[in-house]
Amino acid sequence: MDSSMISKIEKAMRYANEPDRISFVQFKLHFSGDHNSHTVTYDEGQWTCTCGFVGARGTCSHVMTLERVLTGMVEQAQLMRTPA
Repeated sequence: MDSSMISKIEKAMRYANEPDRISFVQFKLHFSGDHNSHTVTYDEGQWTCTCGFVGARGTCSHVMTLERVLTGMVEQAQLMRTPA
């Protein structure tokens, strides 16, 4: 292995230990829930999930799980608030 590749591997290892360098802008994934699989998307701070609960409440268990896994890399879902 050449020295150029070795330095890239070392840099990648350093970056992997600094997750604050990473912030997601957009992604789409499949989430295997207890009862069904769902498609979850994230686009510039906006979450959607095919479970339907996120549309009514602004979040769901699938989105909350991803927010925990990706702490610091994505914005948290904004919960819908009913007028007082």
